[in-house]
Amino acid sequence: MQITVIGSGYVGLVTGVCLAEVGHTVVCVDANADKVAKLKKGEPPIYEPGLDNLLKRNIEHERLSFTTDLAAALKGSSCAFIAVGTPQGEDGSADLQYVKAVAQSIGRLADGDLLVVVKSTVPVGTCDIVENILRAELAARQSKLSLTVASNPEFLKEGTAIDDFMKPDRIIVGVDDEAATEVFREMYRPFILDDPGRLFVMDRRSSELTKYGANAMLATRISFMNELSRLCEAVGADIDHVRRGMGADPRIGRKFLYAGPGYGGSCFPKDVAALVRTAIENQIELKVLTAVTAANEQQKNWVAGKVKKHFGSLEGKRVALWGLAFKPGTDDVRDSPAKTIAKFLIGSGASVVGHDPEGLANFKFEMGELAGLTYANSAYDALRGADAVVLVTEWSEYKRPNWDKAKGLMRNLAVFDLRNQYSQRVLEDLGFYYESVGRAASRTAR
Repeated sequence: MQITVIGSGYVGLVTGVCLAEVGHTVVCVDANADKVAKLKKGEPPIYEPGLDNLLKRNIEHERLSFTTDLAAALKGSSCAFIAVGTPQGEDGSADLQYVKAVAQSIGRLADGDLLVVVKSTVPVGTCDIVENILRAELAARQSKLSLTVASNPEFLKEGTAIDDFMKPDRIIVGVDDEAATEVFREMYRPFILDDPGRLFVMDRRSSELTKYGANAMLATRISFMNELSRLCEAVGADIDHVRRGMGADPRIGRKFLYAGPGYGGSCFPKDVAALVRTAIENQIELKVLTAVTAANEQQKNWVAGKVKKHFGSLEGKRVALWGLAFKPGTDDVRDSPAKTIAKFLIGSGASVVGHDPEGLANFKFEMGELAGLTYANSAYDALRGADAVVLVTEWSEYKRPNWDKAKGLMRNLAVFDLRNQYSQRVLEDLGFYYESVGRAASRTAR
C-alpha cells in the first residue's frame, strides 16, 4: 500500500518508519527543508531507541522517502496521515492551526480518492472540522473526488515507541465507512496477525475521546499515588509496600503506581488540559482532572522542597540533578519535573548542575541562560563540590552508582532519590543522608 504521512515529528516519523518496515511504501512530508534533508540521509531529529536503524534500513530498501512536496507525495497514495503538532494554547485548548492547514492543502492538491487519517492528538469533533474543510476545498475546485476522514490516534510511549507501534496492545480506528475500514484492516494486518481483535472500530468522536481518556486516566493514577506518597510520609507508611499491595489487586494492576516527582512530557500535561478545556466548552465540570493537574504541580514543588527542608537554607549550596528528560529513553524535556525542581532550588539560593544522557541539549535550549544553572558532561562531574544529588529521572546509568567515588567528589553527602531506586541502608552505612518519596528519611542529618 502507498501511504503519505504529513508531519515528520515524533508521531509522524515513528508511524512512517514502522509502516515501511512491514512493506508499505511510505512518503513522509514535512515543511522544514533542513529536517527533510537530514532525514534523507538517515539522521532522525529525535532520540528514540531503535529509530535510527529502522530509518536507515527502510530508506536503503526504498520503502521510505522524504519530501517537502505534498502534491508529489499524494500522487498514487491510498491513505494520508495527518501527524502534525497540536500545541497547547494559553487557555489549555489544543491549537488546531496546523491540522487545518494540512486539511486545506490536501483538499487543494489531492488528485485521487483518498482516506485522510487524523493521527494527531485532537479534541473531540476535529475530524468533523477536517471533513468540512476538505469538502469546501473540493467544492471550490468543483471536484468529485472522495476524501474520507477517519480518526486513528497514536498510543506511543517515548522510549518504547517502536515496540509500541510494531506490537500494539490495541489499534483504535474511528470511521463510519466500510471501505475505509477495510483499508485499515489491510494496512495494519501485519501488526495484529496473532490477534485481529486488537483492531477496534468505532465512531470518530469516540475514537478521539479514547485517546484523551486513556492519557487522562494514566495521569490520574500518577497524581493519586503521588498524593498517597505524601500521606505515607506523614503517617509513617511505606509507599512501595502500599503500591505492591494495591497492584496485586487485578482490578487495579501494577502499572503507573510508582510515586515520583510528577509527570511531564509532550502528552499528559497537554492532553489533560485539552480534555478539561473541551469539557468547559461543553458546560461539563471535570473536577477530578482539574485536581490531577494541581496535584502534579504540587508534587514537583514538594519534592524540591525536601532539599530545602533538609538544609534549612540553600544559600551557597550546590545541588546536582541526575536526569533532565521527563523519563528515561528519550531526549524530550517538555514539562519535565527537572525544570520545576531546578527553578525552585535556584530561587531558594542554590546553584544547580544538571546531567542527562540524552536530554542535555534540549534542556539547555528550553531553560535558556538561567543564572545559577550549569551542566556537566558526566554524572560524576555533576557531583564535584555538590552538597546534594537529586535523582530526577531513572536512567539506567544512574541505577548503580559508585557511591565510594561519589563520596570523594561531594562536599556534603545528601541523596534525594525521587524514584525510590537506591538502598537506604547501603547509603546510610556509607555515611550519606538519604531521602526518597513516600518512605521514611534518614533519622540523622549527615
